[in-house]
Amino acid sequence: MTKMTMTLHDKDDEQHRQQPKRIKTLHSSGTSKDPQSVPPDIIIEILSRLPVKSLLRIRSVCKLWCSIISDPHFVKFHLSFSTSNNRYAHRHLIFSTKSISVHSCPLYDVLYDGIVNALEIDYPLKESFDYVRIFGCCNGLFLIANKVDDLFIWNPSTRRSNRLPCSGSRGRPRKYEFGYDESSDDYKVVAIYYVYKGEAVYNAIVKIYSLKTGNWKRIGDFHNGFSMDCCVKYLNGVLHWTSIQDSGSSYSWTIVSLDLAKETYGEILQPACDEGDMDLKLGALREWLCVLCDHYGRNCADVWVMKVYGVKDSWTKLVSIPYPIDRECFGFSVPLCISNDGKVLLQHGSELVVYDSENCSFSEIQNFNEWAQAYTIAESLVSPDSRALEITIRLDIKEKLAFLRRCLVKFFLPSCFKNRFETAGRTGLTDNRR
Repeated sequence: MTKMTMTLHDKDDEQHRQQPKRIKTLHSSGTSKDPQSVPPDIIIEILSRLPVKSLLRIRSVCKLWCSIISDPHFVKFHLSFSTSNNRYAHRHLIFSTKSISVHSCPLYDVLYDGIVNALEIDYPLKESFDYVRIFGCCNGLFLIANKVDDLFIWNPSTRRSNRLPCSGSRGRPRKYEFGYDESSDDYKVVAIYYVYKGEAVYNAIVKIYSLKTGNWKRIGDFHNGFSMDCCVKYLNGVLHWTSIQDSGSSYSWTIVSLDLAKETYGEILQPACDEGDMDLKLGALREWLCVLCDHYGRNCADVWVMKVYGVKDSWTKLVSIPYPIDRECFGFSVPLCISNDGKVLLQHGSELVVYDSENCSFSEIQNFNEWAQAYTIAESLVSPDSRALEITIRLDIKEKLAFLRRCLVKFFLPSCFKNRFETAGRTGLTDNRR
């Protein structure tokens, strides 16, 4: 665990040591001599560090600013910074209770202040006092449903949502799944309907919805056991869940994968957990697939991560978490996150706890005392409706950056340069009109 912590620290510190150099270059490269020479990559770098709330305000200034910030390339760049920042900027804990409320709070406060300062946030159908259930999250988007299985893709940062059409199948699916297909730049929802064949045999009818096409279609049926775990984890363009096979006298666990691009099933070989009865729970930590092996009768749970995806020998035991002696015996959830300094955030029954692997101690997070579905997400500008990209104002990227560069220079450089900026700006507008 110490080695892992040091590696994460070194990587994060290296990134932050490089950042001041880029900023220093901006001041020393003659920017003050030429107000319009701010490099485009610096402009994008500045905007990518702003929270979504600030970007939405900037976007409302004018159509051109809206076009810049809505540009798909910028949306992806901003998302990349939000997900890779190891100091938890733009990252939140979002949880829904069994009532009708969804709350959000900064992840940093949870890890280091030990308290949930949560704000209740709006979600689709909240005004109708409808029950909400979260099925998964990906790139800042959530897949949620109400009690009659009306499905929505929802971005809690932008407060935008998209209601999905009915899949056209009879009955209610056992599970929904949600992920991103990078090869086609498309978000996909998977619904699985289990059909009992007798003698503990189940077949699964599988349908997949494409956000780009707006249609459901049936793919190959799944025949490898019955999934007892409603939690599905997305990683690297692949959905994962656990499946159980019952042979009558015993049962076995399988980690199933579904490649969203190829729409084919696979199996991920499990870590070499200790023998004996155990419960297998699946998750994702950073860029790793994660398994929590909960051993019955041993009063502990082991957290394993797959350092190289698809390679069995790369499974590594990250930490072994003992169960608190002074609390009721509930199973741990898969860790929601592991900090650079070895703090493990996870649920224990109705409690949210942090296990410090450095000193082997627990601390309970205050103001969190409900059974809830909890997720950690990074803020994003990703639209839940692919059609929104079609109405984006289409301007040349150079024109967008040139305009944005002039605005940044005007607001951030000393006033002695503003006259030069305004003169150049008027000249440019005159030339364009001609």
